[in-house]
Amino acid sequence: MSTEAVLSRFREYMVGPSRFMTLLSCFELGIVDALRERPGLTAAQLGEAAGAKPDAVEQLLFLLVKEGLVGYDEASGGYRLDALADVPEGDLRRALTYMNMIKVVALRQLFHLTESARTGTLVGLKEFYGAEGTLYGAVADHRDLRESWATLMDNVTARIDPWFFGNVEIPAGAQVLDLAGNTGLGAIHTYRHKASPGLRVTTFDLPEKEDECLRNFKEHGVAEHCSFIGGDVFDGVPKGFDVVLIKHFLDMFDKDDVFRILEGVNRSLEVGGQVNIMVPVYPEDIKDSDNYNVDFFPAFFIGCTMGQGGPQKLSTYRSWLRECGFEVTRTVVKDPADIPPDVIPVQAIICATKTA
Repeated sequence: MSTEAVLSRFREYMVGPSRFMTLLSCFELGIVDALRERPGLTAAQLGEAAGAKPDAVEQLLFLLVKEGLVGYDEASGGYRLDALADVPEGDLRRALTYMNMIKVVALRQLFHLTESARTGTLVGLKEFYGAEGTLYGAVADHRDLRESWATLMDNVTARIDPWFFGNVEIPAGAQVLDLAGNTGLGAIHTYRHKASPGLRVTTFDLPEKEDECLRNFKEHGVAEHCSFIGGDVFDGVPKGFDVVLIKHFLDMFDKDDVFRILEGVNRSLEVGGQVNIMVPVYPEDIKDSDNYNVDFFPAFFIGCTMGQGGPQKLSTYRSWLRECGFEVTRTVVKDPADIPPDVIPVQAIICATKTA
């Protein structure tokens, strides 16, 4: 790559944050909705609707006009939706859910990414919220973080779980443990997708999740088939289960802690017991430009959620499982063609059996 190409690439990084917020602000100000309802509004009319100066509205819309998202008529001074007019509402809502999470959870904290990488702690979380620990502890005390992060994660779980359960085997009547299952949505989906006589699904997570989890089981009509165990995975994994599910969890940790989790699961299972894992993965060729996990997750985990962690290549997870006493029996990577183009994670399923 030439010097000119490198510096040009730098410029793309430089303008990235401002482009992101310009686009999101046009939605937050109601400009896009106003143009959907009444095409042809001028900057003055949009400013009145948005409660902003017409000059500011015009400045923000320059980028959207440049990108072909919004059209502008020189003669009338009116704006209209261009490419944005063709995006289905459901797709737009999904993309905006991601963007809201990035704004609320990531942008401010990433100012302190360098310090977070050096210390292994979430410096930004402490600076802005006075919170020690991880994002997952802070969401319990801070409504803006909780609503932004939890809304996205519930949407992600609802969308990806049918694919997950369509690619894993859970024996009829099995006793299933959903490791770090949060407030029970994964257990609910497990029972609904894999229901069989005698099947029982247990959510294992921190004790403070119990009340909400049991409430969710009752509201979804699965209280007879689902239960909750409180505890910390690093203190031990409950025994007596045939299948352990690990979803949206392993990638939160560095290698040492991943090994502690996998070894704990190994100790909890009898020989022949199964573990089904879902994680975002990096491509084997890290230069694959169609996989955005590398672009997003390192900074997100180190600077915004855990102070450590991040996805790995599928080959790395396979190797780690073998080292922890498992035989990998199946792997499936989500086909990028089946992922909406605005969605970042490329997920993989890894199925393994305890051998020792």
